[in-house]
Amino acid sequence: MIVDAHLDLAHNVVDLGRDLTLPLPELRRRDAHTDVPVVTLPALQEGLVGVCFATLWVDPRKYADPKSAHTQALKQLDVYLGWEEKGLVRILRDQASLQGHLALWPQDKTPALVILIEGAECIREPGEVAFWKSHGVRLIGPAWNRTRYCGGTREPGGLSALGVELLQAMNEQGLALDFSHMDEQAFWEALEVFQGPVCATHSNPRALLGGEGLEFSNRHLSDAMIQAIGQRGGMIGTVLFGFFLDHTWKRGMERVELEVVGKHMAHTASLIGWDKVGLGSDFDGGFGMHENPNGLNQPGDLQKIADLVPKSFQQGVLGENWLRWLRSIF
Repeated sequence: MIVDAHLDLAHNVVDLGRDLTLPLPELRRRDAHTDVPVVTLPALQEGLVGVCFATLWVDPRKYADPKSAHTQALKQLDVYLGWEEKGLVRILRDQASLQGHLALWPQDKTPALVILIEGAECIREPGEVAFWKSHGVRLIGPAWNRTRYCGGTREPGGLSALGVELLQAMNEQGLALDFSHMDEQAFWEALEVFQGPVCATHSNPRALLGGEGLEFSNRHLSDAMIQAIGQRGGMIGTVLFGFFLDHTWKRGMERVELEVVGKHMAHTASLIGWDKVGLGSDFDGGFGMHENPNGLNQPGDLQKIADLVPKSFQQGVLGENWLRWLRSIF
């Protein structure tokens, strides 16, 4: 079983108008966008992706205030709940649902979703964390760019007072914290406040991406941040966007070679061990097939990454490491 810790599925449906219940070749024939889509539910099933972390991500360009972000996130949530009602997915909410899915998946290959809020502006105030938990959310990433809660990608800064309250509410509700997109100052401050399970669903090592000073440097993890996540028992999912694998790459260039993914994984593993390394593809998270490494054209191609990992750790990186972490948070 493959576990992919970051897919913007509902964003594709609500914002891009894609029907992810179609077979992938059919969606590609119908799709009018420039980027070639990489994911549909049948493609996840055929590709043996048994669990994915499915986001509620509201594009900051498309909301005016927390109220409108909240409304749009609910529309995305309705996508996942509708799929569940039709039997197209299972939503993992607790230990029982995880164990039930693991028992059923070998026969039916139905993918399961762990719902993740990416960029917390849709949480109108920290007391609303309980509401989102009751509706299936199990992880929250407070940042995308800067939010009311903390600094984020390209917009540095620490935790706000509201951000501290958010993390305290997450502690109380037993939700996990996703560090991806959080600025480094906010990261270190969050470690002091937050006591629950942590991860970075889709983040790569800064050391391989030009170090400090580049425009997107705070989108990536310093070695010290990676080590801190490992010390807390957290997982790091390698993100597969070309620019986040090679900072010299630009859209329109030849695709990044697949071997670069292995270099990022190996660097992370050298700091915290292969048992804390996994996948967080971000397939279709604002980019399509031509922005992925060469050869990664659909979910089933994630199997190719095993060849980049020492043999004894291959199944862990493809999925077992994330499954172990999920058992610890439910």
